[in-house]
Parts: sequence; C-alpha cells; structure tokens
Amino acid sequence: MFRNVDWYDIWLATLDTLLMLFGSLLFTVLIGLPLGVLLFLTGPRQLLQNRAIYGVLSLVVNVLRSLPFIILLIVMIPLTVLLTGTSLGVAGAIPPLVAGAAPFFARLVETALREVDRGIIEATQAMGASTRQIIWNALLPEARPGIIAAITVTAITLVSYTAMAGVVGAGGLGDLAIRYGYQRFQTDVMVVTVVLLLCLVQILQVVGDRLVIHFSRK
Repeated sequence: MFRNVDWYDIWLATLDTLLMLFGSLLFTVLIGLPLGVLLFLTGPRQLLQNRAIYGVLSLVVNVLRSLPFIILLIVMIPLTVLLTGTSLGVAGAIPPLVAGAAPFFARLVETALREVDRGIIEATQAMGASTRQIIWNALLPEARPGIIAAITVTAITLVSYTAMAGVVGAGGLGDLAIRYGYQRFQTDVMVVTVVLLLCLVQILQVVGDRLVIHFSRK
C-alpha cells in the first residue's frame, strides 16, 4: 500500500519540519512579544500613547501580514542568504518564517493585552509602579492565557508555512509532498505527509488548549 514511501526520508523530513517549526517559533516569540507590547503601550489611550510610533509600527506589521507567504519567501532570498549563507534547507527557511509569523503574533499579543482589565492597570499605577513594573507584574501575567493561545495559533500557522517553504527547497514534509507526492504522482507519499502534518497540528492545539486552561485557573 505504501510501496513508494521511504520511512527514513519521512523521518528526516519530519525532523526538518520540527526544527523549522520550533526554531522559527522561538525567534517569532522573541521578536513578536516585545513588538506586541510596544504596539499596545503606544496605542490610543495607553500608558505610552504615541501616534507616530504606533502608526509606523502598525504600518510595518500590516504590510508584512498582507504579503502572501510564498511571495515573502522569494522576496527575502537575498536577505536570507546574507543572514544564513543559504536560502535552502532549515537555516534558509527560518528568516522568512519569522518575518511572516512575527507580525501576526505581535497583533495577537496586542489583542491579548487589550483584554486585560483596565482597573488592574490603574490599581498598579496608583501604587506607584513604574511602566516596567506594570508590564512585568500586571499586564503580562494577566494576559498570559491569551498570549499562550496566541503562541498556539502562531505555531499552527507556522506548520502551514513550513509546508509552503518546501516550494523553494526548504526541506521538511512540505518539500517531500511536493517533490514526490505532486511532481512524481506518488499519492501514498502525499497521504503520509498530510497525515503527519495533521497530527502535528492536533498535538499543538491540544497542548496549547491545556496550557491555556491551566494558567486561566491560576
């Protein structure tokens, strides 16, 4: 039934997908979280309201979010080569993955912070807390379930991005599906890769949901 499937290649492709996913997710959170906090703080009626900074950040985020990922992959090839020395493989996929996911994650973080009860912020201010203390001791702890949910959604989005990255030779399950499942009409390879991607998405969703429930109880 799976005569065209090389399970060793499937294992290597799965490993590449996981490396791309978690490597890009790490940088996405490191970049997107501060960006989302800054968007929130400089937004209308917030602690550091600044229309100019918010306008520029919002424009950059919106532009990057509006670009289809497959186009972003191609456009970023020179920058990717400059940063990693290659546009192929796992290393070549991470910069465009981060560029595509970080603005998306930043918007989700901004939304999660907006849902924090303003009374908590005002109470913290009344106690004489600095902006830094308000961020670390009030905003982020209160928004933690929403931020975890945002990470989950972003991780699932990155799974689909890693599959698209196979078009430009990034490796992973997407590359395997394109080269064997699509170009060589090996349906069994396509089925295996799709099932593995579906399982990965389901695992991410279940883990994310449980973490949200856990921290919501806290």
